[in-house]
Amino acid sequence: MEHLRLLRRRPVLVLWLAQSLSVLGDRLYALAVMWVVYAATGSASLMGLVAVAESLPYIALGTVGRRLVSRFSSYRALAWVDGARAAVAVALPFLWSPDARGIALLLAGVLLLGTLGALFDPNLGALMPDLVEPERVQQITGLLDLTGRIARIAGPASIGLLLLFVSEVQLFALNGATFAVSAVALRWLARRYVTPAGGAAERPGGRARSSVPAGPVLREHPRVGLAIGLHGVALFCSAVTAIGMPALLATRYGAGAAMYGLVTAAVGVGALLGNPLASNRRSGGWLTVYCGAWALQGAATACMGLVLDLPALLLLALLTGIVTPATSVTLRAHLGAFAPAERLRLMSVDQTIIRAGGTAGMLVLPLLVDASQRGAFVAGGAMVTGTALGALLAASRLRRRDAALPALSTAGR
Repeated sequence: MEHLRLLRRRPVLVLWLAQSLSVLGDRLYALAVMWVVYAATGSASLMGLVAVAESLPYIALGTVGRRLVSRFSSYRALAWVDGARAAVAVALPFLWSPDARGIALLLAGVLLLGTLGALFDPNLGALMPDLVEPERVQQITGLLDLTGRIARIAGPASIGLLLLFVSEVQLFALNGATFAVSAVALRWLARRYVTPAGGAAERPGGRARSSVPAGPVLREHPRVGLAIGLHGVALFCSAVTAIGMPALLATRYGAGAAMYGLVTAAVGVGALLGNPLASNRRSGGWLTVYCGAWALQGAATACMGLVLDLPALLLLALLTGIVTPATSVTLRAHLGAFAPAERLRLMSVDQTIIRAGGTAGMLVLPLLVDASQRGAFVAGGAMVTGTALGALLAASRLRRRDAALPALSTAGR
C-alpha cells in the first residue's frame, strides 16, 4: 500500500517507470553479453573476464574518482550519462563480429558501459531520497529495490520470447532503447522543481554536490563502516551460490537446468515476499536488522550444503530470498538519511566495496567449489554469519563506549 501511495507522486512514478525499464534492459544485457562471448569463443575464462571488466570501473572510480563522480550528481547530468549509455549499447551490434577484433570491441564497450554505470548508480541512489520526506526514505528505497527484484525474474523469463524475434547481439540495442527512455525521464525530472526532504524546492536539474572524503565520515559513523564491510564480505561469498549451485544440483541431486531455474525462481519469489516487510519496517535498530538478516542468510546458505533432498533446498532458497531485501533496503535507506554530500560518498564507497568483493569472489571461490561443492556452501555461509555476528558484537562495544564517554566527561569535571 505504501508503494502505491508513493507512485501517486508524479516525479516518483516517472523515475520508477524509467528505472524499471532500464533495470530490465540491464538484465537482458547481462545475459546477452555472456551468451555472445561463450557462443563465439566457447571459453568460460573469457566470460569471467567480461564480468571482471564490467566491475573494474566501479572499483577504480569508487577508489580514486570521488571528485569525478560528484560532478554528475544532478538529474540533468545523469540524463546525459544515460544518453551516452544508450549510444554505446546501440552501437555494439554494429561493431560486433565473432573474431578477436569483435571480442576486443565488445570488451571495450563493456568497460565503457561499466564506467558510465559507476557514475550513474551512486548518484541516482543519492538523489532519490530527496523526492520524499525523511520518514518515507525507507519506502522509496524499497520501491526501487522491488524494481530490481522484478527485473531479475522478468529478464530471464522474457529473453526466450525475445530471441524468437531478434538475435542475441541485438539485445544490446534493446538495452540501449531502455537507456534512452531513462534519459528522457531524467531530463523531465531535471526541468521540474523537486521538493527535497527538507521541504525547500531545488532548482530544476539540481546541482552537483561537493565531494567529501570517506575517511572522516566513516570515522564519525563507525557502524556504517561495519555495515559496508559486512556487505563486501557477503558479496564476496555470494560467488559460492552463483557458481556452486549448478554444480551442487548436478553432482548431489543429478538435476539439470530446469531445477536450477526452479531454485532461482524460489529466491526471486522470496525476495518479492520480503520486500514489503523490509520497506515498511519501523525505524530504529537498523544495524541489528541488517546484521541479523545477513546472519540468517549465511546460515541458510551453509545449510544448502548439508541438506539431503530438493524440497529442503528449495525452502532454503525461498528463505534466502525473503531476508535479502532486509539487507539491501535497510542499508540504503540508512545511507539515504545522511546529508547529500555524505550520502553520495557513502553510497559510492558501498558500491566500490561490494564490486571489489564480488569480483574477488568470482576469481577465488570457484577453486573452492571445484574442490567441494558442499564444503564451499558451508564455508561461505559460515563466513557471512560469523562476520555478521562479529559486526553486531563490535557495534555493541561501540554503544557501550559511547555511553561511557559522557559519564567520564562528567566525572572529570
